[in-house]
Amino acid sequence: MVSKKIIFIISFVVLVLLFIGFWIYREGTFSKQILKLEILGPDSAKVGEEIEYTIKYKNNGNFTLENPTLTIDLPDNSITDDGKVIVTKELEDIYPGTENSVVAKARLVGKEGDIKTAKAYLSYKPKNLTVRYESDTTFSTKIDEVPITLEFDVSSKAEKGKDFQYILNYFSNIDYTIGSLIIKIVPVSGFEIKSASPTSLDNQEWKLNSLAKNEGGRISVDGKISSDAADSLTFAAQLGVKQNGNFVVIKEATAQVQTIQAMLYISQQINGMSNYVASPGETLHYQIFFRNIGTSAFEKLYMIANLNGDALDMSTIKSNSGQVQQSGNMIVWDWKDVSQLEKVDVQEESSVDFSVKVKDDWVPSASGSGDAVIEDQINISQITKRFSIKVSSGLIISQTASFDSENETGYPAVGKDNVYTIGWNITNYSGDMKNVKIKAVLPSTVNLTGKILPTTESSNFTFDSASREVVWSVGDVASGMGVSGDPLGIYFQVFLAPLSSQKGSAAQLVGQATISGENQFTDSVATSSDAAVDTTLGNTISGVVQ
Repeated sequence: MVSKKIIFIISFVVLVLLFIGFWIYREGTFSKQILKLEILGPDSAKVGEEIEYTIKYKNNGNFTLENPTLTIDLPDNSITDDGKVIVTKELEDIYPGTENSVVAKARLVGKEGDIKTAKAYLSYKPKNLTVRYESDTTFSTKIDEVPITLEFDVSSKAEKGKDFQYILNYFSNIDYTIGSLIIKIVPVSGFEIKSASPTSLDNQEWKLNSLAKNEGGRISVDGKISSDAADSLTFAAQLGVKQNGNFVVIKEATAQVQTIQAMLYISQQINGMSNYVASPGETLHYQIFFRNIGTSAFEKLYMIANLNGDALDMSTIKSNSGQVQQSGNMIVWDWKDVSQLEKVDVQEESSVDFSVKVKDDWVPSASGSGDAVIEDQINISQITKRFSIKVSSGLIISQTASFDSENETGYPAVGKDNVYTIGWNITNYSGDMKNVKIKAVLPSTVNLTGKILPTTESSNFTFDSASREVVWSVGDVASGMGVSGDPLGIYFQVFLAPLSSQKGSAAQLVGQATISGENQFTDSVATSSDAAVDTTLGNTISGVVQ
């Protein structure tokens, strides 16, 4: 009787073990590899561009996958229509061989070169099994372009102890309005910000709210460079968005400014102006000013002015107080003869003068060798200052316009599509130029369409929506550009919406265009301008608004 009981117990245990073993075997026969899960999307994208992720899944096994839940984790700081970056979807059971997909859309936010990764998780329970499984996958997209301009408009040199101003321009060419934008300016040791426009509570952070395509603006900062500032200052700024309490950088900009120690400040005026453009045949009256900005007096000074320029008639140099040496194209002032040079006390300013004539028949050569400028170099007490002016040429801007509309009438009309292309072409007779910029103002009836050629210059093109000033930051322009070959140029399209009050008259398309650049040969700023352009385009009939 006992042996039968023992046999029963042993048989029962064996059956239980067999059942447990079968259950473990059945559970172990399933592999989550039978579910294929992948994300399809673009390898690269622009900031703000709406991209589409397709999450595909397929059941390659023999089990029905029950109660599947898909979770999509969009890249950090993405912008979505509903504001959600984590999306969860309850799916229908996935039968063997079934393949399906889910689409998610987002706009990426970050700097150029950032890698943004989307993730997907799909959890499910195989039919007749108790264990729940989860498969996951990722997909990465590189931000290859940030169609936003952020740049400093600042001189490359500044004097220590002097007031200094710079401008930070920003402009968007993104096909989307980005909100919660912020610009941050990094504090610079050696530069004290006194004021800024628009104002900021701490002069470090500006809230822009939103920025649509073809909109832009500027921040103007005034301050002072300390007398003990480093020999080079680095100005830096960041443009980004505030998301989930974090500042996400989209664009960065930097600018290097060399600081110069000046104890004796030298300046000049020609014909009463500090920035003068000479013309052939006229007489130039120079007045050289020197002011002691140091901490002790200067005594028994010698002063030399050297003139250089093919446009000058050196035989006409005259000076009442200085000794003219025509063979060396110079004037020398001796403290023994000129009382102003005998002693210059702290903060005292004095001046000397001379005159010289521009050749009557002078024209610049076609070589672009720098002969379109007149230079003078002033030397006082081992301090040297160079000046230069243009002679009716040099860095030249040519502004043109052409009618692009499909308007069959061929003239601008109220209520019609009046599209024009504005062209800016540069010719440089002068020396190599740096920080070349062209600026013009659009009338209130004219707006940008967003088309810019060449497209490579889009990132250098800005528009301030408040002042309506268009700026092309050209950068460096070599001497002779456009003199013997094709000029350097940009073309941008505008849309004219004339007012009914403008009927019967020409409508302005763009105001006077002004170009400026730092002449590396003469260490001065060259400027010129071209007239405003209206709808006449040289034809008084077709340019009248109908």
